Amino acid sequence: MPNVVLPQHRARHAPIALHWACLSNFERDNAFNARLTLTNNSVAAIDAGWSIYFNTCRKTIAGSVQGGFAIDHINGDLFRLSAPDGVDWPAGATLTVDYQAQFWAISITDAPLGFYMISADGAVNDLGDPVIAPFDAPRQRHRGSADQTASADAGVRYFDNAALQLLPPAQVGRLTPRPLSASFAHTVTSETRLTRRTSIVFGAGLASEAALLRAVLDTLPDSAPGDTVARIVLETGAVDLAPFACASGAPEEAYCLDIGSDAICIRGVGGHGVFNGIQSLRQLMTGAGVPLGQVLDAPRFAYRGMMLDVARHFAGTDTVLRLLDCMALYKLNRFHFHLTDDEGWRFPVPALPELTEIGARRGVASTLAPAAAACLPPSFGSGADIAASAGTGYYSAEEFVRILRHAHARHIEVIPEFNVPGHARAAIVAMRARHDRLAAAGDIEGAEQYLLDDAADRSVYESVQLWHDNVICIALPSVDRFFDTVVTALADLFRAAGVPLRTVHTGGDEVPHGAWQASPVCQALMARRGWTEVAQLRLDFVARCQGILARHGIAYAGWEETALEHVQVDGRNRLAPSSRFAGAGLQIYAWNNAWGWGQEDIAYRLANAGYQVVLANAASLYFDLACAKDGEEPGYYWAGFVGARDTFSFCPLDSAATAGREPMGGVPSAASLAAMVKPDAAGRARIAGLQGQLWGENANSRQRIEYLAAPRLIALAERAWAPDPHWESIGAPAARAEAVAAAWNEFANRLGQRVLPRLDAALGYGYRLPPPGVVCNVSGGRIAVSANVALPGLALHYTVDGSAPHLDGPRYTAPVTPPAGAAVFKIAAFDTRGRASRIVTIALDIATDE
Repeated sequence: MPNVVLPQHRARHAPIALHWACLSNFERDNAFNARLTLTNNSVAAIDAGWSIYFNTCRKTIAGSVQGGFAIDHINGDLFRLSAPDGVDWPAGATLTVDYQAQFWAISITDAPLGFYMISADGAVNDLGDPVIAPFDAPRQRHRGSADQTASADAGVRYFDNAALQLLPPAQVGRLTPRPLSASFAHTVTSETRLTRRTSIVFGAGLASEAALLRAVLDTLPDSAPGDTVARIVLETGAVDLAPFACASGAPEEAYCLDIGSDAICIRGVGGHGVFNGIQSLRQLMTGAGVPLGQVLDAPRFAYRGMMLDVARHFAGTDTVLRLLDCMALYKLNRFHFHLTDDEGWRFPVPALPELTEIGARRGVASTLAPAAAACLPPSFGSGADIAASAGTGYYSAEEFVRILRHAHARHIEVIPEFNVPGHARAAIVAMRARHDRLAAAGDIEGAEQYLLDDAADRSVYESVQLWHDNVICIALPSVDRFFDTVVTALADLFRAAGVPLRTVHTGGDEVPHGAWQASPVCQALMARRGWTEVAQLRLDFVARCQGILARHGIAYAGWEETALEHVQVDGRNRLAPSSRFAGAGLQIYAWNNAWGWGQEDIAYRLANAGYQVVLANAASLYFDLACAKDGEEPGYYWAGFVGARDTFSFCPLDSAATAGREPMGGVPSAASLAAMVKPDAAGRARIAGLQGQLWGENANSRQRIEYLAAPRLIALAERAWAPDPHWESIGAPAARAEAVAAAWNEFANRLGQRVLPRLDAALGYGYRLPPPGVVCNVSGGRIAVSANVALPGLALHYTVDGSAPHLDGPRYTAPVTPPAGAAVFKIAAFDTRGRASRIVTIALDIATDE
């Protein structure tokens, strides 16, 4: 198999050719051996004094770099490679740098990216990404001897998929998410037809819904002579949910869809219900035909959300609109817009232009363009070129308003987030630049008006993302002024859009230990208040933020850390819900629940303590995590590998009932699961719903965002909307597992046979196509190749002549015996547009992925 190039960016005509390989994860505990080779492809020697910079999430181990080279950690994920002093680099010469780094490297996500060179004269040259050697050998595919997770190669995929069966269409649900009740006629003649001429009759307050429906109908052909064309009536009124024992978390979103031969009626309790009914009607349309029948429906949870991080890599307006459209198709109704972080600030604050002038730009200044120094450093492989960087960009006021209006028309509430006090480096750097500019002009009072850091702070800390200076000094009065100014700017944007701003998410997660402990400003405030712990300083900051939001009439939301404090339990330090804000209306997003880490039940403990909780569980709902343990699969895996099935099988009110595996593949013990706290009656009522998270470290393009989001987003919608399957009530583990497997089999068929083809037609969305599973059997000297797919109904096409499979090529329907002399068998899964999954290549009896 050829070396694989990560689809990030390659610098054209780069003078340095780069190759990187993980050599082994087995040489020592919690470390791996790597090799970086660099070839000078230019026609001249490179003068001594050069340095090469790159981004990586794996810190180099001190003293491990061989050959006289040095690798130094700069800040965040930025590192510098330098050669021995006084040594030129001849043209055509190759340098080999062997080193060790922390933890392990088992996939493309673990490789260093975004290389650039700074020459001795200060010139900057973007080098792009290295060619990454494949992760073939066991020592490269596993995280040391403790790793119990099987690599998802072609054979493992085949045996995983073998439990699935292709279902006949009559056994596959027509609607996703699954409704409370649906009944349809099953004959071809028992349908009504819609065309471009179909009339829409709508009641007061439903003009927006009618306009969206009209846009759908306008894509249909005109009726043929003699056709009976149904009309559609949109109305509001009561929807009787009494026949259903389950309670809806949002009865105002209920709807009834009646499809008759000459009229279709969509009645919703309100406009949102009517909109939901329209989405169901869209799913039922096959061409112009719609089956006669009735749907009665309401959601299980009121909060059904998706979070998109655009701070780590910027996502353009059209990418965001496409995500909103995809969410709307499956009745998700909250868009958590993660707009700021250490690596970027993405919306305008007119009073503080530096936030976007500096905080929305990443790259490196060169000696030829020193003015470009006002930017953030490259992160996550974004490269040196500021203008071309995926880390550069922000939404203008007009673009932000467009996003808000687009979401509002689809009954999606936008919850903006700007992160404080940690994950705040972009803001800190921008406000320090503002301070320095005004101070240089003699305006000391103005300079300190919005300052976010204490220049005398000598606190030593390192964040999870390896930053040493990303925490706001929360004792400064200017911090409150900054917070209020930013909230005002957000409120103004929502007001300009004509959209209510109900909630602001303030982040609050992952403040590293050590912050504030050596800040004179913080220590002075603690002394004045009689506080002995920085936790008290932190809780005071949360209270101040909540108070500022309250004055604007806005609710407070934050990650779980904003409502937790350290307590001693049986002599051990443990995080527990703080009583400070219980019952105060805070909305808390519980996320850090990797199996085996001891915090799996934190969401339920918070709910029982009086907090409103959104389930954002990393082990089931983090869509930036890799779908499988596969060297070519993008995404982190710190909380395990999260496929669509993991999201689908999540049990919101009793996650232990369908517990996943620990990050290293171990099975949680029965004792630990039994010890987990469950939500009591009041706690269950405080769980608002579910949210999928798509963090942006590896989401560097629209293609990558859509690949990571779907179809997991659709599995999220199923679990947040569909009636409770009551898996937790099945006492016998084997019977429970059988019920979950049967439900997944139907849902996987629904995705493969109905949902994804409709998504192709509606949006052309770039969802992940699972690579096929493949095995070879040898009998009588002949090879028979068997294949399957994780989503039954997806088409598999193959070739035996070495060419890439394509939609017009042979379709796999049964085991294939390649003709004599054939060297390779290639196969891929396809969507209805001809887009292919990763190709699986079989050479003799060995399966590899291209």
